[in-house]
This record gives sequence, C-alpha cells and structure tokens, in this order.
Amino acid sequence: MPLRNTLVIMAKTPSAGRVKTRLAADIGVSEALRFYRHQLALTCRTLSHHPSWQLVLASAPDHDRTLYGYGADKVIGQGRGGLGVRMQHLFDRMGRGPLIIIGADIPGITPAMIARAFHVLKGHDHVFGPAQDGGYWLVGQRRSPRVTKAFANIRWSSPHALDDTLQNLSGSTVGYVDTLNDVDTGADL
Repeated sequence: MPLRNTLVIMAKTPSAGRVKTRLAADIGVSEALRFYRHQLALTCRTLSHHPSWQLVLASAPDHDRTLYGYGADKVIGQGRGGLGVRMQHLFDRMGRGPLIIIGADIPGITPAMIARAFHVLKGHDHVFGPAQDGGYWLVGQRRSPRVTKAFANIRWSSPHALDDTLQNLSGSTVGYVDTLNDVDTGADL
C-alpha cells in the first residue's frame, strides 16, 4: 500500500503584532494582519480536500484552537524553537510517507504546484520551491529510507537560506519546482 502524502502549512495564530511583523513595519499592523488572514484562508481553501494529500495545519502557539476553522484534515502544534527546529520536528514526527511543508504567505500557490512537488519526491530525496529572495517557499522530503536532518546552521531570512540548507543535504538527491515569492515586506506585496 503506498504511503500517504502529507502537506503541512505552518501557520501562526492570526493576531495583531504576532504575524507578518516585517510586513507590518512597512504597511502597518492591521493591514499586515488583514493580508495574513486572507492569505491563510485562501491557501487552505485552495489546497484542502485534495485526493492526493492530507492537509495539516501546524499551529504556533501549539495549543491554539483558532486555526481549526480553516479546513485542514488535522491541526497540530509546531513545537518550540527556531524555524529550522520546528520544521525538523515536523519531518521527524509526522507519521510515514512523503511530507511537504509550506508557509501561509505564498500568493499564487496552486494544487498543481503541490502535486508536482509530490511527483518530484518519487524520484528525489528532497524537493524545494525556491523563492526569489534566496530562500524557499516549499521544502519536502521523501523520508524513505530515513528522515534527513536538513536545517542546521541556516541563515534564515537571508539570500543564503536555500544554499545553506543544500549544504546539509550532501549525498541526497534534490529536485525543484516553481520559483515563487513569499511576502515578507511591503516591497514583496
């Protein structure tokens, strides 16, 4: 029996001052919150109820019930620590089978893009959706025969994030999907 594909959207509780703080510095806290709520709802609506994967929302903070109304098959906590620690935690603990992680702030994402990423994982250990800023909007692992520890010593929010992550994947096969832009600042918007 084939292993089930899992798509995880990492999401924070949509509240003023907690989400999109770099964007808020450019456009204001209430507009940044409005953008985040809209984009989170749109992303979940666009990617939920797909026959090729289960959709999981990974919540921060862990025990917040706010995200239950967004249509995911399951809501779990992200855990503690920096971004890399939390992502690694998801790869380590989420059952078996291919797993892809995205954020909630990627306009233009489509089910076809996610389907392509899962297809890439059939022939590669890892898949990335590069971002125009040198980071990535999507990261996935086949997780078979093992889960790779990919997120040590990453310069997050820098043009080096993807390259730093690739350094940790020596000896693994890596595939890529569409380059998109996540929204971190007013210029990105």
